[in-house]
Amino acid sequence: MRRSFASTARLALWLALAVAATARAVPAGAQPASTPARQPSTVQYTDHAMGTNVTVWLWTADDRGAAQAAEAVFAEMKRLDKEMTTWDPKSEVSQINAAAGGKPVTVSDETYAVIDRAIDVSRRSKGLFDITIGAFKGVWKFDDDMDGTLPDPAAVKEVVLDARQHTVFLRRKAMSITLGGIAKGYAVDKCVAILKARGFHDFMMQAGGDMYVAGRKGSEQWRIGVRDPRGPTNTMFAVAPVEDHSFSTSGDYERGFVKDGVRYHHILDTRNGQPAHASHSVTVRAKDAFTADAWSKVMFIMGPAESLELIKREKLTDFEVVWVDDKNQVDVTPGLKSTLWQQRPPTPGP
Repeated sequence: MRRSFASTARLALWLALAVAATARAVPAGAQPASTPARQPSTVQYTDHAMGTNVTVWLWTADDRGAAQAAEAVFAEMKRLDKEMTTWDPKSEVSQINAAAGGKPVTVSDETYAVIDRAIDVSRRSKGLFDITIGAFKGVWKFDDDMDGTLPDPAAVKEVVLDARQHTVFLRRKAMSITLGGIAKGYAVDKCVAILKARGFHDFMMQAGGDMYVAGRKGSEQWRIGVRDPRGPTNTMFAVAPVEDHSFSTSGDYERGFVKDGVRYHHILDTRNGQPAHASHSVTVRAKDAFTADAWSKVMFIMGPAESLELIKREKLTDFEVVWVDDKNQVDVTPGLKSTLWQQRPPTPGP
């Protein structure tokens, strides 16, 4: 089965959840009105969309409302997937690609907003974030197709937006874009808005490596684990409390292979078309998932030293990063140093 979007770091963030046990049986002869309302606890719902697992954890005593809210979240993820995937020829992104070099394509407010933001991040990162990376598709066998072409490093300048007409135009034939590096973050933020509109303010929402954490679970903060990029699956090397922020992880361990001691993976450095090797993994904490998702790839490609200069230059505020670099060293921005608990060093390996 083809995947709509490649998961950059499926289940990269492992969670430390305290789930309260709840007795729900009603003794024989008891009247419903006399049954005490159960105390809030964590309830969890999982589905699949955008090529990855989508999970919602809610701290609530309202089981029915939680289930309905989770269904609304999954429906929203799938709706946005249909708009922005490259696997469905009827999607807006596929229509943009099909019309490359021909004519502008009118798109929804949502697709336009994601492409507009992607172009802004591309400009600010000097092209390291590049949605025209779609032209690399097939060069590396991380998916099931092959076309052998490489993009022009300046290709993103050939993506023309018309704000008045809400159109997107690719100037050159055979150009293509992909929103796989930013759309999940946008979708997570849309789902967060749905949950809050339904009265839920204490929850976690995750799609692959993109997560948003809202509120608390009772008197405790949610604690998020950062995956060990070379350790066994489901292991983490650090944890941090998170409240009303997003966490996004990009790692080289999810889609790729090791050959002759070198790891080849799906996060490509647009400067040379090769897998980026400055980092093993990067986790970004930001005020929203849209921001964290887009910039996590840039932070990964650059590595700690270059990234710190960019963060300062672009004045990225409320923005913190954890790197495991190419030498397996952990680097942390100042705002996380006091709260990130590193349980052990990351596992070494190529």
